[in-house]
Amino acid sequence: MHFNHYGGSGTFLAADLLNTASLTPAVLRHLLTAHEMATRNLDTVQAAALAAWLEGVRPLFGEPSVERQVAVVNGLLAGATTSVRVSMHDGNTPHLHYITGTDDPVARISAAVAGGLAVAVCGAGGSRLGRCTRPGCAVVYVDTSRNGRRRFCSTACANRVNVAAHRARGKSVVPGG
Repeated sequence: MHFNHYGGSGTFLAADLLNTASLTPAVLRHLLTAHEMATRNLDTVQAAALAAWLEGVRPLFGEPSVERQVAVVNGLLAGATTSVRVSMHDGNTPHLHYITGTDDPVARISAAVAGGLAVAVCGAGGSRLGRCTRPGCAVVYVDTSRNGRRRFCSTACANRVNVAAHRARGKSVVPGG
């Protein structure tokens, strides 16, 4: 699956933010820098507000209903964007900005994430926004595999499920039968 730079960035940022246990200002600064976001410095109150907003993003990952994903994304967009513009700032190639006229970092990050998720839902019907299927694992991911059939967040989770299934099959075999 190919994601454009800005839309893909917002989508991958969403997954990384959701998979981070503690969204402190220092952790956010690191993640936002890694995702090339211009807005990187949040205080504790802003970090908490972003974490709360992200709980509305979580249902998109692993949701089998495209209609439900569209409804969630539209709600995120309605609350996060003021306009869509093409920008070429800081020597970057043309890319989309989903918000203008504010310096509020939570609003800017929310708009980038909502816009990126809209691109993912429209570009792949939302099927590439996954949640690990290993029981007890809540990790979300963006499926960039060639065939779009990823089920686990990592090889470790896939191995755990496969080993458990193998052991369960072994116990069901009747000795000497």
